[in-house]
Amino acid sequence: MEHALSLFVRSIFVDNMIFASFLGMCSYLAVSKNVKTSFGLGVAVTFVLLVTVPVDYLLQTKVLSADGIFGTDLTYLSFILFIAVIAGITQLVEMVVERFSPTLYGALGIFLPLIAVNCAIMGASLFMQQRIEMDPNTSSQAIGSLGDAVVYALGAGIGWLLAIVALAAIREKMAYTDVPKPLRGLGITFITVGLMAMAFMCFSGLSL
Repeated sequence: MEHALSLFVRSIFVDNMIFASFLGMCSYLAVSKNVKTSFGLGVAVTFVLLVTVPVDYLLQTKVLSADGIFGTDLTYLSFILFIAVIAGITQLVEMVVERFSPTLYGALGIFLPLIAVNCAIMGASLFMQQRIEMDPNTSSQAIGSLGDAVVYALGAGIGWLLAIVALAAIREKMAYTDVPKPLRGLGITFITVGLMAMAFMCFSGLSL
């Protein structure tokens, strides 16, 4: 339980996909103009992570590893299979959002299907793949079970969600401020993201 809590907190604050690894920046910068839309995309990304990372964990440990059902090291196929899983789950999310929330579907536009190529989704699966080899007794980042994979995926998704909602809230406020003309638009957004990333560095020494 202690290891799971530590893994969860680290994946949100210390190993945040946006501020620690700068993954998923395309949709992060493009959609973070409105809190409601940003929250919708963040929930969609969290759901995709919550499904794909555990499925990829099972693929890695039960199929691709040398100890898997085929008894042969098939790790070289991980990229192809991980991408296939991500694309399938993203398509499912797109259909659900279009069915139950047409307004959100229209607001997200092209960035909803682009979750399939969101670096944060693939990055989480690859980080999970690396952490399988770590010892849970010595490393708080280790993923040694399906439960750990679920916890890591949930934490990574919530971290991405917090990051995009926080930036959207700041950008909404900045719409009413007197930003110097040369910095308006992406200029002040990049500065804001940099400052937020520096603030999140305060969590780098956090340990439970």
